[in-house]
Amino acid sequence: MHRSAAKFLLLIVVAAWSFLPVSLALQRQLQRDDASGASCLLHERDALLAFKENIIRDPRGTLESWQRGQNDDCCRWMGVACSNQTGHVIKINLSFANLRGQISLSLLSLEHLEHLDFSYNSLSRHDGRFPDFLCFFKNLRYLDLSHSQLSFASIMPAQLGNLSTLEYLDITDTYFLPSEVPPQLGNLSNLRHLGLASNNLYSRDISWMIRLHRLEFLDMAGTDLGTIDHWLDVVNMIPSLKSLSLSNCSLSRANHWLTHINLTTPEMIDLSIDYLGHPIASSWLWNVTSIQDLDRSETYMYGPFPDALGRMTSLHYLGFRENGNSATLAVDLKNLCELNILMLCGSLSSGNITEFIEKLPRCSSSKLHYLSLRDNNMTGIMPHMMDHVTNLSSLSLSNNSISGSIPPGLHNLTRLEELYLSSNLLSGQIPLLPRGLQILDISMNFLSGHLLLEFGAPHIQALFLSSNKITGPIPQMFCELQYLSDLDLSNNSFSGELPDCSQMPRLCSLLLSNNEFSGKFPSWIQSLSIQTLLDLSWNKFYGTLPMGIGGITNLRFLDLSHNMFHGDIPVDITHLRQLQLLNLADNNISGSIPQSLSNLMAMKKTHPPSPKPDWYVGWVNNYFLGILSAVMKHQEHKYDAESIAYMVGIDLSLNRLTGGIPDEITSLDGLIYLNLSRNCLRGNIPENIGAMELVESVDFSWNSLSGEIPGSLSDLTFLSTLDLSYNNLSGKIPSGHQLETVYDGNPSMYDGNDSLCGPPLQRNCSGNSDPEHGDEDAGGKISEPMFFYFGLLSGFVVGLGWCFMLCYSEEYGKAYVLVAVTLGSLLLATK
Repeated sequence: MHRSAAKFLLLIVVAAWSFLPVSLALQRQLQRDDASGASCLLHERDALLAFKENIIRDPRGTLESWQRGQNDDCCRWMGVACSNQTGHVIKINLSFANLRGQISLSLLSLEHLEHLDFSYNSLSRHDGRFPDFLCFFKNLRYLDLSHSQLSFASIMPAQLGNLSTLEYLDITDTYFLPSEVPPQLGNLSNLRHLGLASNNLYSRDISWMIRLHRLEFLDMAGTDLGTIDHWLDVVNMIPSLKSLSLSNCSLSRANHWLTHINLTTPEMIDLSIDYLGHPIASSWLWNVTSIQDLDRSETYMYGPFPDALGRMTSLHYLGFRENGNSATLAVDLKNLCELNILMLCGSLSSGNITEFIEKLPRCSSSKLHYLSLRDNNMTGIMPHMMDHVTNLSSLSLSNNSISGSIPPGLHNLTRLEELYLSSNLLSGQIPLLPRGLQILDISMNFLSGHLLLEFGAPHIQALFLSSNKITGPIPQMFCELQYLSDLDLSNNSFSGELPDCSQMPRLCSLLLSNNEFSGKFPSWIQSLSIQTLLDLSWNKFYGTLPMGIGGITNLRFLDLSHNMFHGDIPVDITHLRQLQLLNLADNNISGSIPQSLSNLMAMKKTHPPSPKPDWYVGWVNNYFLGILSAVMKHQEHKYDAESIAYMVGIDLSLNRLTGGIPDEITSLDGLIYLNLSRNCLRGNIPENIGAMELVESVDFSWNSLSGEIPGSLSDLTFLSTLDLSYNNLSGKIPSGHQLETVYDGNPSMYDGNDSLCGPPLQRNCSGNSDPEHGDEDAGGKISEPMFFYFGLLSGFVVGLGWCFMLCYSEEYGKAYVLVAVTLGSLLLATK
């Protein structure tokens, strides 16, 4: 090879070799700059994997992509983001992942972390304390640990003030030990968002907030600021503030008037749930026209609203709920075109409903869709036309004194979905309803007449017509409401047989009590597999109970009392494993009590009822009362949406049941009340009745039970009512403090059992006779043994006579008792 050619070739090789590192560097840079992000650094990847190892619960599989192998680049893992320039992890977002476990110290290796969101998880240190080592991330700008679903065993750390670059801090609902808000938070001069609500915190001085010149969002709801009188002056010195929530902060002693408002554009103010007790018009807020959301609920302010309210044209939401009915509103709101929600329930002292509705916004683009005037002592007649509020989706006027008829003009409110008119003085017939209506509550009025054949609301889901004067049968077209889930027609004058409503597949709750319905048990009800509550009580239903009733598997409350059903209790009724209330009282049911009661799992402590049922849309939202009743503690008790959730009981009283009380009934240790009174039951009281630990009321009266009272009865510590009267019980009454207390409340609980003895009765048991009177029999008086047997015989005879009256006829029973009493008198006369 020519020497010059060799030199040229050598030059090319050297140039290529020197370019190799640059080429590799360019290749790595291109890999980092591609659309999929940069490759993470190994030590940061290992830090994330160490964090994952301490997570014990990941129900949504959020961390499934966090693994070595094919998916080795942590910058591609779910919830992780890296810098395109350096490859450092700068963001971790695991919000709403519902993770449970420990926050590993390995995260401290992520020195360049800027964004960390662990909200809506259950993460803490290994010792359950707040992970205060997170306060060492010097580059952190965003930190969200809110709604942690844990209670940290530590106070709020002052080290949070070290995060000098922080712009966003939210630790709402993280539940610290009672502690003071650290004033070191004033060091976070770049902070724009501060969420500290619901954290068991208090503060004696909030002057540190003045240093937060950029703060736009402040939520300290639930923080005790009761010792601070100058809070408003401090807030007024943060001109950038747009959202302020100091709800339930004990601000009662504070001054609420400002001579000069320094806040430039506040948009949301929540100062609710604080007993302020000063005139409404004295507040500084009414002159701040930039406010969009304003909540002053439960502040007990009084007097008239100022005219300035009518000039708050930016207002979207006005909440002034539950303020003790001491306010008046005469202000014209016609220019509040942006008003979306107006909540004044439980706050106005009075008012005319027509005049009030006339004051509502009158804009071509009116946005008012939610109006609540419940509990306001309002009078007058509803206007026939409400064309200026056609965007309403929810209207609540319950518990007022509004009279007249339901205006037909409501039919024109095509967007209306919820209408609450209960507990008023409305009369007349129910008109054609708005087509889009989903919830209608017009219970407890004076509405009358028949139901219209054309209902007008094909998509209705919940319908409450109870406690009116509505008559006639239920139209067959009524049963075509396919979306209906909750129907209450109780306490009216409906009559006739129920139509076939099997086309209501979503029906969960059916309440028809206190009407004049008749016919046999509706067979179509058994096809409603999702039903939760069935109340046919106080009607004229007859016939036997169907064997297929056990097929309504989700049934929780069954009340068929006060009808004319006869025959046996279907055995498959014990297949209702969700059943927590069974009421068959006052029918003509005979036969024995089913032995398989232990199948009623919802009546056991191991399967407690849900404290907040979600199966009845209107019960809680509308304060719906008197859903079901039960005879407990010798009184009829009404149960509303809250109390019925805990109601567990069986009432089979006033029937013709025979046989004994099954021992299996004592396995229902979740029962609150048990009423088997006024039947023809025989045999002993179950010996293990003391296992029913939660029972409060037991009534076995007016039967033919015999034997001794079980000693375990004294173990029932919650027992407050017991009635064993008019049986054939004998022997010594068990002792116990609880039984003595119950006896003091009902001294007749042992009446009609002449063979019972011992305290609290004034009747000594055999073998305890007084020796000073031992010769009374020789003196012509009846001896105690003879008196005992006579009492036993007469008690048996009278009890048998009572069963004759219940089970055969009243005439035979009375004759039988008369003969028994006569024989007893003759026996005494011969002694």
